[in-house]
Amino acid sequence: MGSGIAQVSAQSGFQTILYDLDPDVLQKAATHLEKSLQSLVEKGKLAFAEKNAIQQRLQFTSLLQDCIADIFIEAIAEKPELKIELFNQLDGMNNSKGIFATNTSSLSVNNIASQIKNPERLIGMHFFNPAPVMKLVEVVNTNYTNEKTTRMIIDLAGQMGKTAVICNDSPGFIVNRVARPYYIEALRLAEEKLSDFTQTDTLLEATGFRMGPFKLMDLIGNDINYAVSCSVYEQLNRPERLKPSAIQKEKVEKGELGRKSGKGHYSYTPIS
Repeated sequence: MGSGIAQVSAQSGFQTILYDLDPDVLQKAATHLEKSLQSLVEKGKLAFAEKNAIQQRLQFTSLLQDCIADIFIEAIAEKPELKIELFNQLDGMNNSKGIFATNTSSLSVNNIASQIKNPERLIGMHFFNPAPVMKLVEVVNTNYTNEKTTRMIIDLAGQMGKTAVICNDSPGFIVNRVARPYYIEALRLAEEKLSDFTQTDTLLEATGFRMGPFKLMDLIGNDINYAVSCSVYEQLNRPERLKPSAIQKEKVEKGELGRKSGKGHYSYTPIS
């Protein structure tokens, strides 16, 4: 997700810094971006000269002190303490006008905002996977977000060619809350042996869904999808209809995360 957002930013003309603590992760991100942009060239959707220009706008670093910018989009692990620490570190290094956006899909943005130095400049900016393709961005206001921050993130989304939808912080925001039954009912059918993964995907795709629930969970990552299900379930006081599935829990425990691990509900060629 981080490299996808970086690609969107650089393609939109912005000087972009992609930061990660792990140099190996950065190398994989650089390789992934090269392949993604080259694919666009081969499909005739991007000129070779523009590909080079986009890559010139990308900087990769594992040094936090290199992260000097006007807008920060965070896409690190779904642990609030890590996000809070990162935002406070960045705030201390940068000017007083910087805006901080979290790409979290399941955590309370209000909770994160309440523990950073300048909560009025924090907002949710939730991209969908794959970020270069999916047009929707959820812009999540908190109880602290000021109007200027909201306006700037909406404008940024527009410059990135995205459709911004504004919502207030709530469990699962809009899309993930609406989508929970799509995943959970499909998993429930499998648990009750009423339908298998392939049958369910085939039937739902035949009714007009672009991707069946099991294929989509594998694309998102079973770890991410399961974490969102657990988060929404807990925040809504554990309604039975949204109880996370034992099947997906087992997938996560086995490391069968989907496309990124090479195996999920289906088997794939692992991402190098």
